Amino acid sequence: MNIYVSNLSFNVADEDLHDFFAEYGEVTSAKVIKDKFTGRSRGFGFVEMSNDENGQKAITELDGAVVEGRSISVTVAKPKEERSDNRRSFSNSGNNGGGGGYNNRY
Repeated sequence: MNIYVSNLSFNVADEDLHDFFAEYGEVTSAKVIKDKFTGRSRGFGFVEMSNDENGQKAITELDGAVVEGRSISVTVAKPKEERSDNRRSFSNSGNNGGGGGYNNRY
C-alpha cells in the first residue's frame, strides 16, 4: 500500500517517516520529497507498506496526529495523473504577450 503524508515539518527526514509507520507493520520504503534545487523538504512524503491492512490501520491512526507541532494528513496515495505533452505550452490564443515590436513591419 502506498501512503501519502502531508503537512510534515521541514525537519522530518526519511528515517523519521519510516519510524512513524514501522510500529504498524513492515515499511518497504519511506521518502520525504525534497526540492531538487535547494534540497529542502517540500513538506510531504510517501510511505510504502507491504500489507494493506496494516497500511490502512496506520492511515486511520496517524491521520491528524501532531508531529513536531504540525498536524499531519495521512491518506492513500493516488496514482500520478498522466500529463499531456503540452503541460507548459504557451498557446497563441489571442494574447501576443506585448512583444517588443521587433520585425513587425506589416
